[in-house]
Amino acid sequence: MLKPGTILDDRYEIIDVVGTGGMSTVYRAKDERLRRFVAIKVLKSDYSSDQNFVSKFRAEAQSSAGLTHPNIVSVYDVCEDDGRYFIVMELVEGITLKEYINLNGRLSMAQAIDFSIQIASGLEAAHEHHVIHRDIKPQNIIVSKSGNIKVTDFGIAKAATSTTMSTTGIGSVHYISPEQARGGYSDERSDIYSLGITMYEMVTGRVPFEGDTNVAIALMHIQNDMIPPRQLYADIYPSFEKIIMKAAQKKPERRYLTAAALIADLNRVKDNPNIDIIVAPSTMTGAPTHQFTPEDMEKIKNGSARKGYDAGTNAAYNGSAGGSAYGNQGTHGRTPESSEVRPDRSRIEALLNQQDEDYYDDPPAPVQEPRRTNKGSLKKVDDDDEYEVTAERDDEEEVDPKLEKAVMIGGIAAAVIVAIIVFVMIGNMMGWFDFGSNKKDDDGTTTETVSVTSTTEATTEAVAMVKMIDVVGLSEKAAEKDLKEAGLNNYEFVEEYSVDVKQSYVISQNVEAKTDIAKDTKIIITVSAGAEELTVADVNNMEEDEAYNTLEKQGFKPTRSYKFDEEIESGHAIKTDPAAGTKLKAGEAITIYISQGEEEKTVGVPALAGLTEAVARGSLEANNLTVGNVTYEFDSTVPEGQVIRQSVAADTQVKEGTVVDIVISNGPESKTYKGTVTGTISTADETLMATNVTVTVYVNDTDGYHQVYTVTQMGSTFDVSGSAEGLQYNNGTVSFTVVDAEGNDVSNMYSKSLTLSYENE
Repeated sequence: MLKPGTILDDRYEIIDVVGTGGMSTVYRAKDERLRRFVAIKVLKSDYSSDQNFVSKFRAEAQSSAGLTHPNIVSVYDVCEDDGRYFIVMELVEGITLKEYINLNGRLSMAQAIDFSIQIASGLEAAHEHHVIHRDIKPQNIIVSKSGNIKVTDFGIAKAATSTTMSTTGIGSVHYISPEQARGGYSDERSDIYSLGITMYEMVTGRVPFEGDTNVAIALMHIQNDMIPPRQLYADIYPSFEKIIMKAAQKKPERRYLTAAALIADLNRVKDNPNIDIIVAPSTMTGAPTHQFTPEDMEKIKNGSARKGYDAGTNAAYNGSAGGSAYGNQGTHGRTPESSEVRPDRSRIEALLNQQDEDYYDDPPAPVQEPRRTNKGSLKKVDDDDEYEVTAERDDEEEVDPKLEKAVMIGGIAAAVIVAIIVFVMIGNMMGWFDFGSNKKDDDGTTTETVSVTSTTEATTEAVAMVKMIDVVGLSEKAAEKDLKEAGLNNYEFVEEYSVDVKQSYVISQNVEAKTDIAKDTKIIITVSAGAEELTVADVNNMEEDEAYNTLEKQGFKPTRSYKFDEEIESGHAIKTDPAAGTKLKAGEAITIYISQGEEEKTVGVPALAGLTEAVARGSLEANNLTVGNVTYEFDSTVPEGQVIRQSVAADTQVKEGTVVDIVISNGPESKTYKGTVTGTISTADETLMATNVTVTVYVNDTDGYHQVYTVTQMGSTFDVSGSAEGLQYNNGTVSFTVVDAEGNDVSNMYSKSLTLSYENE
């Protein structure tokens, strides 16, 4: 565990621990070079010497570094410092989605849909770069303080290629896809499954499968059907439930094929919660897979795929008694009204058409009920190059009551129409409908009265009226197909930029659904051209609200994030993510980073009493405090040179940079003395007596020599009287020197009789 203050790569200062995982520990740190806070994921020392773990750790950085999206945590750098391997990432202030659910309970529909769209948008960006997460779960999704969603920890993501991958993905068992649980192939649809389970937890507050062991839970993902969310909470939108159930299908091919398709349906439900979204039926658990060979396909097209059909026993579609084309399933595939075996037409249609459209946007053509001919054989019917296998039912089979009722109503309607036509024709011949001729008005003008003539053609035209279908929300291709099937061929598609509707999907139609119109009515279908691409404006240094409004008016969805900055004034924009000048589609999210000004850190003032001046200075500077005035005082209790007191008391919390004054001891205050010397200095040498000599007298103590008397003259005896003031000591001695005119020291030729006395000053 790294200690706060540790510097990595001469750049990143560790502040504190954010969290820890199996292989790594995440720290909050400060990038001293760019002056920003970051998150650093450091590989644990136990694994740094293991090359396999190091390789996985580096692979994580490589797969994540190329992903730039508002809903993905950005990776800034990958480094190694003294055997420590670490990744530098964007620091997101917030909590995990798991913690958010635990704190707030199950989410509202609006919030769950919004969170789901953001998560799916992050996955869409990753999948476009061929990166699969493989561990989508609420613990790896961060809800920021501003409400934005960030997907993080692409720890086991691997770059996907166009070839089949056999690498086993490792995910959390409560959210793992069936194919991952089996240890088989996994792709983008595995992430969609895990997101489906996450959406389930968002709206119910629980995961669909719980067990005593991880193995038991994994088996549930493979074998068990989950309880539909609305059975737990009836207020969940039926349309949202269908999206969740489709995303969490056992078989990957029955799920959303792309995150983009999932987002399109989520947006449709967001705009219209009552919209009807058709979801593929649940799969048959454990059903064996049947592979169609090219010969099978040709037989299907030629109407001979159902070989060996036994009219008497409804036996094998694939030639074996009691089975179907997909294995021995007994009576599976029979309708309640009939015991006839029906092949899974949707599988055949998918193989024949190889549709790229989503299942819900372009559904396969309705399957016609097989009819049995009188001879019990099969007949092929060509209809617009589509092949259908038809057979007439036996005469003795019971007629559907609903069909019988429809036929009766149709017969009555036909009789009424015929009666009306006959009545109109007779009325025409008899002149019943000739209601006027040229009549002269009172003013003499002539008014032409037009007779109303109803013809058989007019009546036929009225009968040809049809109801307009609803194509809003469908793809352009699916809408065109539905219009043609409804007999509406006079249509035109026009494009319009849209933030809310995915490109190539219908925004609106000029004729309202269920309106009765003639078949040749001109229909205008408005299709989304996608979001308009815009250039992100430069809002750096703008006031917060001005920056927000500028980006919002551009057509983006701005959110705010706050951080300390020493250069930008508080309340002003530091930068945006994505950066100014970036090309971005209208409606996409942009984060505005707002300055909170210079960060005001507080520190505790250290205790300085008893420290030497040098040590006291170092201690203040180490705590980012400023040394103020330094003064000196005599103090008999504190040794000379040590701190007597400080201006700010120890342990007080103050801002970094606060000035602290200190007082240093000069030691105890001492008394001074006056030393006085009296007496005589004499010689018996007659030569010296007749020569000028210089006599000097000193008081000697610990501080040195203090001169008290000096005279230059001739003589044998010198009377001495002098004193020295300000002496620190009162226990000195007396000494003297005598120097002749030539500068020779002749002190040894003299004797002294001197007295030293002291008095306090």
